[in-house]
Amino acid sequence: MTDDEAAFIAAARSNDAAPFALITERYRRELQVHCYRMLANYEDAQDMTQETFLRAWNKRESFKGHATLRTWLYRIATNACLDFLDKRVDRVPVPAELPGAGYLQPYPDRMLPEDPQESVVARETIELAFIVAVQHLPPRQRAVFVLRDVLGWPASDAAGALEVTVASVTSALQRARVTIREQLPDRRLDWRSPATHELSDDEREVVRAYMDAHERNDLDGLAALLRDDLRFAMLPDPGTLVVTAKDAVDGWVAGGLFQRGRDDWRCVATTVNRMPAAVLYLRAPGDPDYRLFAIAVLRVVDGKIAELTGFDAGDKPWLGLPATL
Repeated sequence: MTDDEAAFIAAARSNDAAPFALITERYRRELQVHCYRMLANYEDAQDMTQETFLRAWNKRESFKGHATLRTWLYRIATNACLDFLDKRVDRVPVPAELPGAGYLQPYPDRMLPEDPQESVVARETIELAFIVAVQHLPPRQRAVFVLRDVLGWPASDAAGALEVTVASVTSALQRARVTIREQLPDRRLDWRSPATHELSDDEREVVRAYMDAHERNDLDGLAALLRDDLRFAMLPDPGTLVVTAKDAVDGWVAGGLFQRGRDDWRCVATTVNRMPAAVLYLRAPGDPDYRLFAIAVLRVVDGKIAELTGFDAGDKPWLGLPATL
């Protein structure tokens, strides 16, 4: 038993909430990432992490140290997410290509775990394409897949967490892997192998050029950054899902964007989901401030934008970003 686990048991027996909170707080960021993989929504993940701590406090006497404290907390978090998913209904209808579009949110990199090993794993298991792919799985298959293939739990531990048989876990994992391979055909599926998480020079340059084109209202310059087979979506409206660069550009023109003299943009580079992103601020005529407009998350392939996922920020403070510049 580790010092953390011994201290946790002592705090539970003494009903002292202060050391209990101090110990469990060390697991907040990794549990929040786990909840995000299950729920695809940053705000919901925060709520379910807090729910995990509340449930842990209420069940504190059930922890005997037979499993690690981390495993015990992940078990509670997984079931909190499953209970939440049982009650959640999609806010808007979504196309089959983009399940969860009604509630999908980006995850700010500054809130990822500081543990270097977790950060190495995080990129391929927190990129938007992976998160969307996981949303194709029914909730319990999703839980099995995340516990087994992302976290590397033994089948017996996953079965114990979900209160099912090992055979059920094995069957669910096989079905889940088939779905994930269908959704991520060009990605490696060995999630527990080291994967780089630093942005490449290509990614940094493309973000710089993307922001420059916005600020200059240069639609041609922006179009030149897009792959012909671009996948573009502006969320939470799934109706914007398009699969060609021409369709995206035509939509921007029809929507009246990039009208020189009217659109006054300022952009800030950031990273979310271990992906390059630009925070877009727009100033209306006569307004002294640039107001938070959207976050554009880019997937860059061979120096061009292969996927562009925009999130409408709704002119409000979001993900810790200032509402105005």
